[in-house]
Amino acid sequence: MTKIIIAIAFFITSLVSAQGQFEQGMGKAFQLWGEGKNTEASAMFERIAAAEKTSWLPNYYVALVNTTTAFGTKDKEQIDLLLTKAQNALDVELIKNPNNAELLVMQALIHTAWIAFDPMTNGQKLSGTVMELYAKAEAIAPENPRAVFGKAEFEIGGAKFWGKDTKPMCAQIEKAVGLFATFKPETPFSPKWGLERAEAALKNCK
Repeated sequence: MTKIIIAIAFFITSLVSAQGQFEQGMGKAFQLWGEGKNTEASAMFERIAAAEKTSWLPNYYVALVNTTTAFGTKDKEQIDLLLTKAQNALDVELIKNPNNAELLVMQALIHTAWIAFDPMTNGQKLSGTVMELYAKAEAIAPENPRAVFGKAEFEIGGAKFWGKDTKPMCAQIEKAVGLFATFKPETPFSPKWGLERAEAALKNCK
């Protein structure tokens, strides 16, 4: 009995220790990202993902860091490297969680980065897929502000290009801003970004 209790105590201690290491690592990665050290942050998230395979969050942030970096990059070779890294990390999690709304939104963002880089080549090829991803994410999690906002933001770009009325999309962006106020992330590290972008987009609507 004593051996069993010791074994259970050791197991719990190792769990707490692992959880502490995960949280410390994630905190450090976010700190690096906040300091603009995107490459270092991505590498830290990759190391956490390799060690903590039960959480989809580290690979999600590998994808997010590299995709947001790609949006600010003009060099084709660099964009290819960044978005390939993002896609590879995301693929690992999508295989395990194909109905995770946050992962679907992330996939839509990767495609959007490709479209933004080369609209003539990638727009027609990927736009329909982006809309399908956002629609699926919104159907799975209708109260998720990133799904609602991402879909509306993408639609509004197309509407402006074709000279269509943007009021319906603006109403969805306003809805997304409201959803950000009530959305509760599942964990301290769950995605919570997007409010500032949604508010800025809403101002441009008016």
